[in-house]
Amino acid sequence: MDLPHSERICVFITGGTFDKEYDEINGRLYFQDSHVPEMLTRSRCCLDVNVDTLMMVDSLEMTAADRQLIVEQCRRTPETRIVITHGTDTMEDTARALASQVPGKTVVLTGALVPYKFGSSDGLFNLGSALAYVRTLPAGVYVAMNGRCFDAADVRKNRQTGFFETKSEESQ
Repeated sequence: MDLPHSERICVFITGGTFDKEYDEINGRLYFQDSHVPEMLTRSRCCLDVNVDTLMMVDSLEMTAADRQLIVEQCRRTPETRIVITHGTDTMEDTARALASQVPGKTVVLTGALVPYKFGSSDGLFNLGSALAYVRTLPAGVYVAMNGRCFDAADVRKNRQTGFFETKSEESQ
């Protein structure tokens, strides 16, 4: 069934731990293909989702040009509901860039602390949560991780715990 663009969800893939594989011979993580289509199938997702791979990079290696490409693609897509898979180390930076440059759309960034292929990943849960949030939240930019959703202006990754939190939680 072909739904109007306002109901269809665009998923942009940018890489991050979410999509990493483990090279057992060389002992390193690397990118091959995105796991998002498999994750959507495995979770029996019934939403109208358009998946597009923009890049496959570790967020620590993401450049200003990469972030601008993400911004431009979010502006250009006819969908008003967008999920972005992203590395967690600089997810908040990309969220803030989007918040200042992509008005009138609901954008939810999500990622994983453990690669999906490891089996114990938080990625499947985070993707499902992001899809639910993008359908229900008003226009704005958000970060969805570990069952919580944060406004782009009030989120940070706690490097000691590995969890995302509001900036006010930082002092607690």
